[in-house]
Amino acid sequence: MLSVLRSIVQEVNAAPNLVEALELIVKRVHESMDTEVCSIYLLDPETNHYILMATQGLNPESIGKVKLGHSEGLVGLVGVREEPLNLHNAPAHPRYRYFPETGEEKYKSFLGVPIIHHRKVLGVLVVQQQASRLFDESEEAFLVTISAQLAAVIAHGEATGIISGLNFTGQKARDICFKGVAGASGVAIGKCVVKFPHADLKAVPEKPCTDIEAEMALFDSAVAAVRQDIKEVGERLSTQLRPEEQALFDVYLGMLDDNALSGEVKNFIREGNWAQGSLKVVVQEYVRHFEAINDAYLRERAVDIKDLGQRVLAYLQKQHIDEQRDYPENTILVSEELTPSMLGEVPREKLLGLVSVQGSGNSHVAILARAMGLPCVMGVIDMPINKLDDRDIIIDGYNGEIYSHPSPELLSYYNSIVEEEQQISKGLEELRDLPCVTKDGHHMTLWVNTGLMTDVVRSLNHGAEGVGLYRTEVPFMINDRFPSEQEQRDCYREQLEAFAPSMVTMRTLDVGGDKALSYFPISEENPFLGWRGIRVTLDHPEIFLVQVRAMLKASEGLDNLRIMLPMISNISEIEEALHLIYRVYHEVREEGANVRMPPVGVMIEVPSAIFQVKEIAERVDFISVGSNDLTQYMLAVDRNNPRVASLYHSFHPSVLQALYKIACDAHAVGKQASICGELAGDPGGAILLTAMGYDVLSMNAVNLPKVKSVLRSISLRWAEDLLRRLLIMDSPQVIKSTLEFALKEVGFEHLTRPVRQN
Repeated sequence: MLSVLRSIVQEVNAAPNLVEALELIVKRVHESMDTEVCSIYLLDPETNHYILMATQGLNPESIGKVKLGHSEGLVGLVGVREEPLNLHNAPAHPRYRYFPETGEEKYKSFLGVPIIHHRKVLGVLVVQQQASRLFDESEEAFLVTISAQLAAVIAHGEATGIISGLNFTGQKARDICFKGVAGASGVAIGKCVVKFPHADLKAVPEKPCTDIEAEMALFDSAVAAVRQDIKEVGERLSTQLRPEEQALFDVYLGMLDDNALSGEVKNFIREGNWAQGSLKVVVQEYVRHFEAINDAYLRERAVDIKDLGQRVLAYLQKQHIDEQRDYPENTILVSEELTPSMLGEVPREKLLGLVSVQGSGNSHVAILARAMGLPCVMGVIDMPINKLDDRDIIIDGYNGEIYSHPSPELLSYYNSIVEEEQQISKGLEELRDLPCVTKDGHHMTLWVNTGLMTDVVRSLNHGAEGVGLYRTEVPFMINDRFPSEQEQRDCYREQLEAFAPSMVTMRTLDVGGDKALSYFPISEENPFLGWRGIRVTLDHPEIFLVQVRAMLKASEGLDNLRIMLPMISNISEIEEALHLIYRVYHEVREEGANVRMPPVGVMIEVPSAIFQVKEIAERVDFISVGSNDLTQYMLAVDRNNPRVASLYHSFHPSVLQALYKIACDAHAVGKQASICGELAGDPGGAILLTAMGYDVLSMNAVNLPKVKSVLRSISLRWAEDLLRRLLIMDSPQVIKSTLEFALKEVGFEHLTRPVRQN
């Protein structure tokens, strides 16, 4: 059965449209199960009725005519129960519904299984036989497996307007939503432009070459052309990117060096293989290697390798990389795997947003999108891009959602958000130099999270009072080796000088989990629970000591450095790290550097640390909560995984209780409590954190004006009353809706993130 199943899945995925896919499935299931009838009923979301869409065995003229209510008949019962129904005498069942036009009165055996996609029932797959018998377990399991495969095909069909009222009501599907992962916040409404690979490596055949020198020259020429293309893309984007971001293109160029991909291809050519075949072998081997690694960041490098290989192949096949396409004024660039080089091919003034079927927030494209202020959604795994070219779509970069075939109502809704964002940006500019003080005089310190130099410019323009989190791993991640002490020192000095005399909190190297270095691979089955954060740097003190030394020397004469330790799970890690920091401090002082011992703090992002906050705080100068990781660990949800991202709730009751306890325990021993994470940048979240007593909120710069506007318009007493009400609630959805209603009451509904109820 497994080979039959694979064959059916392959054929269905190759079907040109949903209608043919459905016809193919009923035919192949009919043959494979040797049954007399196989039918598919799909649920029309417009009418909430099941419609017979394809059948093998029943009267074909009944297709499109037989309709059942949402809970009507055996088909409706399967849908309502959301589980298989196996009957030996279907006509005797009280829910049996007879349709004379089908000719099914002679069939007694009935097996129906629901077709479900992302918890939504899309239809029912049915097999029937004349003999009175129950279908056995293997037959039922086979049909359930087929329905699971069919679910994705139907979901794709919705995007092309096939399901709702297919050829029956004359209407097309509207507001079809595809969920992914938010890569960069914002809303964009525009025309979908799909970019396909420039060449297909999989289609390259094996072939020997007779003139090795000529083949080498051809390959060198192709590589040179691709290198020139990448340089031109980098130059086109140079006015929008800082050096750290532009360095991503240097990573691309480095991959083409003779000591990397190009050198291996040449070795194969020297062995007598033609250039295209050699390129295919090497690229596929690289891709297999990277895709097999569990680390999310390293897996993304497979996309870069594949893109480079396809570009070189295009030149080998004498195709043009730049198609000179006439891009519309409101281009939303969509691809199976978006790459930085694709991004640079579209004129910036025409580019409104980005969508990638594959990839995550670690993708180079997502990093560039955030730097350029482009709404971006990654990992939209169920989006059939080959059917959406030139379609109007909406990007909701706040919630990681894409809408195709938008209705006038949905367009109006999101147009209002775009207009509000523009108005808010203008209105909030005047708050830049004003303090963040509530109506009853409580001052809240607002800091920012930074990593790239573009963050610094944005932060200063938005009135940041300091840096609550500087991600020191960024300069490590954009290099092909560990940066030297001097390189780190220069990088850190730039940050410290930009914000002086305000404090800059530098987190020590935090790699592992969702962040990895290509030159320092960490391959683990469960990286989020593995070797990451402080665990790595304590195991490699040579890395930790050099970094701390660079930080201290960079702070000389400025004295605005704070050091923060990530991923702390026990007291011994703190004591060991403090020992190394003090050692470096005394060494630097002995070398003649006039530096002060900086405050040292700890990130609370591991659940075990919640219950040792007092003990931890007694040993350090401040506590800072990493709310993103803490929430993920508490809820056991990877928010970058589109299949479970909906389970990630910043307002989950247990998360709020934990955050409140952390602030109270830190203050109990007289230490500052700060928080850096998305919750701090959410206007509603900022209200609750202020009420909990947090001293500092650190967030992405773009959210700072909104948070300041809200906190300046409320009283601390009002926020504390609201917190007390929410802390006794047991549902994250109820908490969020209550919070949004409270914001609406005080006139700040427009500052909450757009969330549509689908």
